[in-house]
Amino acid sequence: MTLAPERVAGLTEGGSEVTSLLDRRAPAVEPRRSWASPQPFLSRATAHNRRHVRDRGWARVSVQYRNRVLLADVAVALLVTGAMLPGVHGLTPRSVYLVAGTTALFVLMTAVLRGYDVRRLGEGPGEFQALMRGGAATALALMGFSYATMAEISRLLVFVGVPLVALLALALRYVLRRFLHRARARGMAMKRTLVVGDRSDVEHIVTDLTRAPHHGFAVTGVCLSHPELDGSVAGVPVVGAVADVPQVVVDRAIEVVVVKGGQLGGEALRRLSWALDRAGAQLVVVPGLLEVTTPRLSVLPAAGMSLLEVEVGASRARLLGKAVLDRTLGVLVLVLASPVIAAAALAVRLTSRGPAFYRQTRVGVDGERFTLWKLRSMYVDADERRAQLVAQAERDGVLFKMERDPRVTPVGRVLRRFSIDELPQLFNVVRGDMSLVGPRPPLEEEVEQYADPVHRRLRVKPGLTGLWQVSGRSDLSWDEAVRLDLRYVDNWSLTMDLTILWKTARVVLTGSGAY
Repeated sequence: MTLAPERVAGLTEGGSEVTSLLDRRAPAVEPRRSWASPQPFLSRATAHNRRHVRDRGWARVSVQYRNRVLLADVAVALLVTGAMLPGVHGLTPRSVYLVAGTTALFVLMTAVLRGYDVRRLGEGPGEFQALMRGGAATALALMGFSYATMAEISRLLVFVGVPLVALLALALRYVLRRFLHRARARGMAMKRTLVVGDRSDVEHIVTDLTRAPHHGFAVTGVCLSHPELDGSVAGVPVVGAVADVPQVVVDRAIEVVVVKGGQLGGEALRRLSWALDRAGAQLVVVPGLLEVTTPRLSVLPAAGMSLLEVEVGASRARLLGKAVLDRTLGVLVLVLASPVIAAAALAVRLTSRGPAFYRQTRVGVDGERFTLWKLRSMYVDADERRAQLVAQAERDGVLFKMERDPRVTPVGRVLRRFSIDELPQLFNVVRGDMSLVGPRPPLEEEVEQYADPVHRRLRVKPGLTGLWQVSGRSDLSWDEAVRLDLRYVDNWSLTMDLTILWKTARVVLTGSGAY
């Protein structure tokens, strides 16, 4: 790899020389080409882009995946409406028209709300939100059509059929996403990615993307502000300088370019987007904000600029929605779980001395103390014996951990494995002390040892489950648990809560990370 001489000669427009320094002043490997020119790169065949055509990158695979998603939605809509409407209207042409019309309307509404956008498929809650909104829009459209034309449309279809279509479609999307993530874990259906920035920034980005292959970013090269001969970052080869990005994209068949925010000025980043438009690659900018995601972010256009607004606190509507979800779903689950709680309490009472339930003071939202209820999983003298076991325990941050804790009863091990001992906390949820989803409820002595940023965990109600529950439970280190809790506190939404509740069921059934 040899560095080209510095060149600052500009373009010629209408006989006048225009100097373009923003994408030219740093070192370069390839001969310089203006990012704003009609040809910002040299088209040439390389071993990388020839092989990529054969390997079928994500740009091609995504079309197949979108077609599967679309077919799944059509099949679900036809199945549900086809089973429901003939029972209401009989097997008549009217039923056939309603089945076809409802299916087409659901798919159309989902498409309008970007439910089939390949940039969203397999990533984040966006496609799930589009499905639910598509279902709501379909129901509203059917009601509007009925009102405007005086046509009789079954209420059963509007209030039961359409929601059922949306829920079943969502379940199928989840299944398809799981298959996609498993394929990506094997290195398939990945987006060839180039990371651009300073060495330290690039190293963090590469490490994080490599650690999470289910997002589909396969980092095949990096471009640094100051490229090194035959260098690498986090095991990924340095393939050029910042000024070489468009040429590297073409030579290596790159599909996504990830740029660390602040690496390029606004004008240079704009010009890079022009070059990538011609090269056929997607531009992703990593902002300087840490662990901040939607719904906290929104773009505000003002004075010709795109301003990034960060929501610093949850809106009243979101807080009300979370409270309603906690109370209604909490009561429902508590009623359904009552027989299990009763049977477990009887087993605890019959197999060891002491009460069936255990009460403990925990710290809730904004430092408020409350009494937490659990099924007793330890012997009655567990608190007294803890001091004797400190030397044998794994001290991880402020947590006391023992994978083979001798204080746990045989029945308690079973209860802990499947989180049955935590079911009485539903009473705390119904009372308002806790939420269904949130950070782990800490002990008073743990809070006293918190580092300053960790107090942010207390900004929301502690949860019966949370990101820590679906990401490893007790197998997580203290630092990782704190990172997940802070991410939740900063970015929670009702969609995130529902997703975590969905994943919790799988984690609890497998019993992973519980001891």
